[in-house]
Amino acid sequence: MPLILGVPAETVPGERRLSVVPDVVKKYQGLGAQVLMESGAGLPAHYRDEAFAGVEFAADAQALYAAADVLLCVQPPKAEFLTAMKPGSVLLGMLQPWGDAERAKLLLEKQITAFALELLPRITRSQSMDALSSQAAVAGYECALIAADHSPKFFPMLTYAAGTIRPAKVLVIGAGVAGLQAIATARRIGAMVEAYDVRPETREQVESLGARFVDTGVSAAGKGGYARELTDEEKAQQTERLAKAVGQCDALITTAAIPGKRAPKIITADMIGRMKPGAVVVDMAAETGGNVEGTVPGEKVWINDVLVIGPTHIASRMPVHASEMYAKNLFNFISPFIKEGALALDWEDEVMAGCCLTHAGELRHAGVKQVLGL
Repeated sequence: MPLILGVPAETVPGERRLSVVPDVVKKYQGLGAQVLMESGAGLPAHYRDEAFAGVEFAADAQALYAAADVLLCVQPPKAEFLTAMKPGSVLLGMLQPWGDAERAKLLLEKQITAFALELLPRITRSQSMDALSSQAAVAGYECALIAADHSPKFFPMLTYAAGTIRPAKVLVIGAGVAGLQAIATARRIGAMVEAYDVRPETREQVESLGARFVDTGVSAAGKGGYARELTDEEKAQQTERLAKAVGQCDALITTAAIPGKRAPKIITADMIGRMKPGAVVVDMAAETGGNVEGTVPGEKVWINDVLVIGPTHIASRMPVHASEMYAKNLFNFISPFIKEGALALDWEDEVMAGCCLTHAGELRHAGVKQVLGL
């Protein structure tokens, strides 16, 4: 029997992405694997069943989970579906490993080998598998468009018969993948862009995109390219120097995140109070608590004549390309271990071992084990 790769419909409200696309299905089939999909799974991402040549379709979700040797997902499956999985089967996707101890216990009880792409080692070889980065690029692009769409000002300079309109000033907080994409997109639209990050080494990247770097004198460079948490003294210094830049911008985009933790609060209510009337704030971190005081996930709220937007499922706003990028990340991770239609996991492989959440009833990731207390 060939290896069966299961592709379910995503069940989280607002999630429109898919874990495979037709071109990637062909690659799996070329490795001798059989792809089993839930009928209609691709519709939210604008892929019809007939686009997936050679794919078999399961009668229902329970049947798919029960039959799959490897289950490819975007969001963590519900407990009722995890329960249906075969002992020893593999679950691969963005599993939010730090977020749910009960889900981790269920994976252990079912003897499921789970790979969470959030745990991917930050090394050169893993870059083509880095779903966090690929989806962050989508989110950064979308946040710049959201800001432009809601701003009462033109982003680009505009010359018309009666004179010239000055371009809007955009401030981007966080210069990771999402922030850099937001900077690049806002610049392409024509805005004047400033950016801030607690990691001073990002200055060169910011300036290479044509933006001005806001220097607060605080450095929070951490491991793996991510920022560490700031001390109270550093937060106070950051707040004081950042407030001036926030008060001068027409649109503010915040993208700061710390893996496995709540998003850091960077923009205070006092800063919002100093912003120009009609200014727009787009808080990309809304789903994990937000970088802005007053952000409401999934809502638009007015605070002192400033519009604060807390978008959720941002990558799902562009599901075609987001799904294509994500599907390729999954393929690049699992394909080296599919040989002649069978799965051959290599525990000596640094990327695979580092990404493993559970295997054979054991919680493999020390960091997750500590956070969940298991």
